[in-house]
Amino acid sequence: MNKLTGLTVAAAIAAIPTAGVTASYNATIAAGHPPVFRWVRMISESFIPTVQAELEGSGHSMTFSEQYGGAIAGVGEELEAVEVGLAEIGVCSSLFDPAKLAVQNVTYYTPFVSDDARGVNALMHDLHKTDPRMTEAYADNNVVYLGAPVGIDDYLLMTDFPVESLADLDGRKIAAPGPAINWLSGTGAVGVSGNLTTYYNELKTGVYDGVIVFASAALPGKLYEVAPYVTKAGLGAQFSGALCANMDWYDGLPADVQAALTAGADAAQAWYMDALEGAVETSLTTMAAQGATVTDASPEMRAAWAAGMDNAAQTWAASLDAQGKKGTEILELYMNAMRDAGATPLRNWDME
Repeated sequence: MNKLTGLTVAAAIAAIPTAGVTASYNATIAAGHPPVFRWVRMISESFIPTVQAELEGSGHSMTFSEQYGGAIAGVGEELEAVEVGLAEIGVCSSLFDPAKLAVQNVTYYTPFVSDDARGVNALMHDLHKTDPRMTEAYADNNVVYLGAPVGIDDYLLMTDFPVESLADLDGRKIAAPGPAINWLSGTGAVGVSGNLTTYYNELKTGVYDGVIVFASAALPGKLYEVAPYVTKAGLGAQFSGALCANMDWYDGLPADVQAALTAGADAAQAWYMDALEGAVETSLTTMAAQGATVTDASPEMRAAWAAGMDNAAQTWAASLDAQGKKGTEILELYMNAMRDAGATPLRNWDME
């Protein structure tokens, strides 16, 4: 064997991965909601298979343990589970963890801005990727934003009584998630805090008379059975959370494994939005076919609802400013970005 041939063979041997460089990683994924919901299904159906496909041939592999439906963390407890390492990855629900992911809830303090779920989803993801102010809260809690933002389709009002005007809400108990309870200010309704895991039973037993919810979750939750009057009020599409990873665990991963997780999150985002858009119209038509009465709120009702609300966005922003967080900056950032993207808010919450 001449010298050149020997070097070529040696180089070829060196390029072949050996057992010594193969590494297998384990990741527990937590979600408080059960897998009937789309933002949990995206993990099994897109995120995990994409990560594993990205790692093929890399010398690395990852095994996932999926813990959903409150198995190790309830709704709003996912961030804490990831923060302390009880889970490596989680659906960090900013909507239900407003103390730790405060600025992420900016969309919920700005209703009547846009009903375009894909647009809100893409814009919030872009802000997380490009503006450090959006990810400070993650770092403060020892987690990393992976992506796969959970965009929520336009919120509806579902009640066990017909609604033709705001006057019909007077004195009625209406449940809403997290800061969305502020949307009921000025309507005469009594706001009650709630979430999708409890809506059905509490409507059925009369704990409240209606809920603020979105179509793509109302159908699988069978809410039309107990709240058959569906009012499309254009309350707006929202951002409610995203996949996050434990920072210590993530920082200890090789770059190609980190890249695989990002690719998985990107794939999950695309899967989620395609599935969401396909489900919204189907949800409304199916609920109607099952006996629900679906109506559009009149422009007058929508205008009166928006005009009568307290400006919770300004209060929220000022409260965060007082805590040393960038509430006013984030409110202006989001509203300006939405207007630049073509949205026409019924109220310019940042300008009042």
